[in-house]
Amino acid sequence: MTKRRPRRRPRLPWTLQRRLVLTVVGLLALVSITIGVVSVVILRASLLDRLDVQLASAADRSAAALGGGGDNDGDRLGDLPGSPYFGTPTADSILSGPAQPPGLLALVYDGSTITTGYTDDRSGAIEALTAQQVQLLADHVNQTAPVTLNLGGELGDYRVQAETSRSGTLYLVGLPLTGVAATAAQLAVIIGLVSLAGLVVVAVIAAWVVRLALRPLQRMTATATRVAQLPLDRGEVSLSERVPADDTDPRTEVGRVGAALNRMLDHVDRALEARQASERKVRQFVADASHELRTPLASIRGYSELTRRSGQELPPDAIHALGRIESESVRMTGLVEDLLLLARLDEGRELDMQPVDLTRVLVDAVSDAHAAGRDHVWNLELPEEPIEAIGDEPRLRQVIANLLANARVHTPAGTTVVIALAAEGNGVVITVTDDGPGIPEGLTATLFERFARGDSSRFRAANAAGAPSTGSTGLGLAIVAAVLAAHRGEVTVDSRPGQTTFRVSLPRA
Repeated sequence: MTKRRPRRRPRLPWTLQRRLVLTVVGLLALVSITIGVVSVVILRASLLDRLDVQLASAADRSAAALGGGGDNDGDRLGDLPGSPYFGTPTADSILSGPAQPPGLLALVYDGSTITTGYTDDRSGAIEALTAQQVQLLADHVNQTAPVTLNLGGELGDYRVQAETSRSGTLYLVGLPLTGVAATAAQLAVIIGLVSLAGLVVVAVIAAWVVRLALRPLQRMTATATRVAQLPLDRGEVSLSERVPADDTDPRTEVGRVGAALNRMLDHVDRALEARQASERKVRQFVADASHELRTPLASIRGYSELTRRSGQELPPDAIHALGRIESESVRMTGLVEDLLLLARLDEGRELDMQPVDLTRVLVDAVSDAHAAGRDHVWNLELPEEPIEAIGDEPRLRQVIANLLANARVHTPAGTTVVIALAAEGNGVVITVTDDGPGIPEGLTATLFERFARGDSSRFRAANAAGAPSTGSTGLGLAIVAAVLAAHRGEVTVDSRPGQTTFRVSLPRA
C-alpha cells in the first residue's frame, strides 16, 4: 500500500513590495556582515601583533632568567651566585622570573631533560602540563617564528615562540589567546546586535517608504478592479473610471503606466459607446419591425381563416395550402411577439413586480403541458405550504411554459419530466428535470443565447421517436434568461445522457 504524499501548501506570492523590502534588507545585511567580518579580522590581526610583541618581550626576559640570550649584555640572573636561577635552567626559572605576564607557558630543554609548566592567570601558581601538551610543544621547539597551538583542555589556544639561549639551552614560551578571542568575539557580538537593530529599523522604514512609493500602483489597481466589476458585456455602460491625474505624470515610470491605462480606458469607452449605439439601433429596428409585422400577420391569418370557413367548395390542395398559411402565420406571430418581448426587456422596461403564488403557476403550467404533450409523463412535486416570489406573473408563466415546451419538444415520447418547487434560504428554486438524451457539451455554453438551437441532439432524437416536429425559433430559452435577469434571478442547466435539469432561482417574497 503506497502512502499518499501530503499536499504542499501553495507558496504565498512574492509581491513587489515584499521583493523591494527584502532586497533592501538583504543588501544591508550583506554589507553589515562584510563590515563585521573585516572588522573582526583586522582587530584580531592587530591584537595578534600586539601579543607577538609581548611574547618577544617575555622571551627576552626568559633568556635573562636562563643565563643569557637577552638584549642586556650585563649581569645575567642565571650567572649570579646565590640567585634562585643559578644552576641548571628549568621552566620554573622562566615562570618565576620578574615582570612575566600572567598565563605564561614555558618549556626548557637543556639537551637531556625537558621541563614545562604554565602560570595559572587566576591563582598565579605554576601548574604542570599533560604529556600530550608537552609532546605538542616539543614538536615546535625549533619554531623561531610565533605560531598558534591548540593545547586543548583549560588552556585552549596559545601563541608560542621558541628561542635558544647563549648557553645553548632551547626554550619555548607562550601566551594565551583567550584575551584576543574574547575581544574579537565581543566585537563580533556588538557588531551583530547593532546590525540586527539596524536591519529591523531599516526594514520598517523601507516597508513604509515602499508602501508610500507603491500607492499610485494601488490606486491604479483599484481603478482597474472597479472597471472589471462593470457589466461591460451587455447593456449601456458608463465607463467614467480613470486613473487620477496625479498618477499620470509621464516623467515617472508609474506615471507612464497610469497614462497608458487611461488611454486604454478611453479607447474602451469609445468602443462601448459605438457598440451601444449599434445595439440600440438594432433593438429599435427589431421592436419597430415586430410591431409593424403584427398587423399584416393578423390580416394574413384572418383572411386565410375566413377563406377556409367561407363554405365554398375548394380543392383539397387549396384547403391544405390555406391551413399551412394559417399555421405558419400563427408561428410567425409567436416569433414576432418573442422578438418584441426581448426588445422591450433589452430597453429595461419596468415589470409589474407583485407577489406571485408559484404553486398555482406550476399547477396551471403542468396542466397545459399535459394537454399539449400526452405522450410524455409529467410529475409535479410541490411543498406542503404555498411559496410566493416577487415578480411579473405573466412573464413568470411564460418562463415555466417555455421550459416545459423545451422538455416536450426536444425529448422523445415516453420521457418523464419532473417539475419541482422548493424554498432555499431567501430564494425560491424551480427545477425541470427530464430523462431524455441530454444536451451535447458543445451546446451548453450557448444554450441561452438568441437563436441557439438544439436540433442536433434532443430534437433529432424526438423526431426519430416519432414525436411531432413543431420547429424551434431558438428564442425560448433566451426569453427565459432575459426574464429571469429582469427579476434578478438566474437559470442554469446541468445535462448528461439520461438526465437534464434546468434550475431557476428567484428572490422569495
